[in-house]
Amino acid sequence: MAFRTDYEIYDALPISKDALDRGGVELLRAGVVNEELFITARRVFAKPAQWGYVLADITRRLAALYAAESGFAEAKVSTAIADTIARSLRSGASAVRRPAKRASMKPSPPRAKTRAKSEPSIKAVARRKGARAKP
Repeated sequence: MAFRTDYEIYDALPISKDALDRGGVELLRAGVVNEELFITARRVFAKPAQWGYVLADITRRLAALYAAESGFAEAKVSTAIADTIARSLRSGASAVRRPAKRASMKPSPPRAKTRAKSEPSIKAVARRKGARAKP
């Protein structure tokens, strides 16, 4: 699988102005570095099966993106993604290398203390301010 690897620094996607203005919570972040998949997720649902709705919506949005930008048929893209997910889950294989440690599906024990929130980088703050700027 070919990935663009000529980025000098990590190239994060911007957060939409609508999301910044209305608030909310980030559920999932995924990135690829040297063909290795990195995932950060937040356990926000009581039942793990609820992630299926999120992943289905992500699939539909990716299909719309490909249809708009590349001329692929939306239904074919959705089917191709869903088929590959099903095949990958059955075989235990992944399109990209897995990180060394895999997260467990067991719920985490409650923490005594809340974690300190990290400060955003200067670049992230500048990008966020730029996203809010009115033309």
